[in-house]
Amino acid sequence: MRLCLLLLLILAPGGEQSGEAPKAMVLLQPTWFPVFKGQTVTLTCKGSHSPALGDTSWYHEKKLLKEDSEELQVEKSGKYKCKTKGSSLSDPMDVVFVSGWLILQASYPVFEGDNVDLRCQGKEDNEIIDRIYYKDKKKLDEYENKKCFTLFSVSRDNGEYYCIASGENAWTLYEWTEHSNHLRIQVQELFSPPKLTARPSKPIEGRPVALKCETWLPPQRSHIQLQFCFFRGSQALGAGWSRSPALQIPTMWTEDSGSYWCEAQTISSTIRKRSLPSQIYVQRIPVSDVNLEVRAPGGQVIEGEDLVLVCSVAKGTGTITFSWHREGRVSLGRKTERSLRAELPVLAVKESDAGRYYCTADNVHGPILSKWIAVIVRVPVSRPVLTLWTPRAQGVVGDVVELHCEAQRGSPPILYRFYHEDVILGNNSAPSGGRVSFNLSLTAEHSGNYSCEADNGLRAQRSHQVTLNVTVPVSHPVLTIRAPSAQAVVGDVVELHCEVQRGSPPILYWFYYEDVILGNSSAPSGGGASFSLTAEHSGNYYCEASNDLETQRSEAVAVNIIVPSRNTAGVVGGLLSILGFAAAAAVLLYYFRTQRKSGGIVTGTPGYRPNESSESSLSRPSGTGPQELELVYRNENPEDSNLLYSQILIIQQAKGNSANSSRLHQEDKEPPVIYSELKKARPEDSPGQADSRDRDHEDATEYYENVPCTSSALDH
Repeated sequence: MRLCLLLLLILAPGGEQSGEAPKAMVLLQPTWFPVFKGQTVTLTCKGSHSPALGDTSWYHEKKLLKEDSEELQVEKSGKYKCKTKGSSLSDPMDVVFVSGWLILQASYPVFEGDNVDLRCQGKEDNEIIDRIYYKDKKKLDEYENKKCFTLFSVSRDNGEYYCIASGENAWTLYEWTEHSNHLRIQVQELFSPPKLTARPSKPIEGRPVALKCETWLPPQRSHIQLQFCFFRGSQALGAGWSRSPALQIPTMWTEDSGSYWCEAQTISSTIRKRSLPSQIYVQRIPVSDVNLEVRAPGGQVIEGEDLVLVCSVAKGTGTITFSWHREGRVSLGRKTERSLRAELPVLAVKESDAGRYYCTADNVHGPILSKWIAVIVRVPVSRPVLTLWTPRAQGVVGDVVELHCEAQRGSPPILYRFYHEDVILGNNSAPSGGRVSFNLSLTAEHSGNYSCEADNGLRAQRSHQVTLNVTVPVSHPVLTIRAPSAQAVVGDVVELHCEVQRGSPPILYWFYYEDVILGNSSAPSGGGASFSLTAEHSGNYYCEASNDLETQRSEAVAVNIIVPSRNTAGVVGGLLSILGFAAAAAVLLYYFRTQRKSGGIVTGTPGYRPNESSESSLSRPSGTGPQELELVYRNENPEDSNLLYSQILIIQQAKGNSANSSRLHQEDKEPPVIYSELKKARPEDSPGQADSRDRDHEDATEYYENVPCTSSALDH
């Protein structure tokens, strides 16, 4: 016997619809359906909220059964509905009881895209040996002898199924065959076809529109995610597929009018549904209240800078064409934009650009003119030029210098500021333009860079820097004398140091001894200079400093140089007693003449210095008055020499000031000198050898003479 069973699983949408309460839903237990006759089925009513006791109503074939709990036990076939206080009446649940021996069952519930299990079940299932499944009367060999199998991702039109079971009676060995009911799986919609809505439904051009693609998932499948896409004609809008069912269009224009629709699909794209098209018409508003304004830096139109002309409308939608004009029907530019305002830049405005301006706006309803506006162009100051005037070619301390600053162009009044090394000196104003001056009395600190600044309230401009070098005359120099010890001794190296406290370099220093130039030294970068000499003469020393502006002389410094000496009487007496006066004189003359021929005075052994503890001078009487013997040279016991003692004495007139006695080179007549020497006696010499040396010495006597010592020798 064939039994055709139509399984209707029509479930209500899970969302609210146009203000109505959401539908209740009937759930079935067990999960295999249909069932054998005589079994019991449990129905459960589910609303938007969990129902309270006595809050549920059940209906069978439109007949109220009872008002009780949310569950209902049924044993009779038919259509069942339910309702709760928080939900509206559910869709019907068709419950079917089968009276046959063999039944084909499907898992419950079934939605689009679900996997469905089919089971061929007998009342005495253990007696079945073979099972064969059919779809639309076609045998499904792949599922033969399986108690159940699965259909994957079913659609709403999935065909009609049944099964045939066979077996053998254990007592009679009789083979039997049973046919199940025919089952057409009624697959419920996973979600209904979406509906597209627009808010507002009649948008105004230039304003936003919100589109929404509405559909609902049943509570059993609320975990499934959907994605949405919106279209205008065949063109996708926005970013394409999105999980959001809403799309915001920021601005709608007249050309955006047309047919809109949307699609909804599962993430796996197995189920996709499309909405019906909706016509959206965008309305346009004519332009009105056209206005022109000038935008400039600082609110003033300045020559050389950019000017912006802004044309705007209070109302108007769609594409608006803006144009700008200057009196005399001069067209400056034209722009078409989807905006209530547009800007036209005028680059590097000139003074000739001054005048009256206006603009127009049009969005296909005709151009509307703005009011006239006057534009005045102001001229900023140009870079000023700074010039310096000084009484002479080079600025000198005490001179008055004039600073002149002038900007060739600029709207008056102009304020000029004068700077020295970025420090402001003062300012001066030119109410009608032109140049101004500033006087400055020069000091040493005024050397450096000068500049000026012109400012007329539009822009400040700084001139190039002009360098002024102020020359400072030298001050009185100060001479200091530096010796190795507290008291200078003949033969010491003495350093004369001359320095001025102020004065522009280069500075040339001259060093003097009693008005006689000793030498000079230069200080290219300023400061002091030094001069070194060997101490010989006591007296007054001073220096001069010069830098081409002025020459200044220092105060004189008196220097007393000590001349070391010994007891010359004993030495001379010993010399005469041993060799005799004539022999000693001859020896002295011989050495003097030899040294004069060589161009210098007698010198000692190299590296040897006189004994600094000797007396400063030797005296002897003279027929013309008191005379002094000044020691010029002494050589005591020189190493590796047969000369035991030698000295040269200068005989000079005694003067009242002994400090001036060293200025011998200034005298008209040079003083006489005395030469003396004492030779060593060598122990190894025999009497004969000594006599021979004496004879040689005597032979050389003709070369000695008592001659004056030259000034050059003394200076040396």
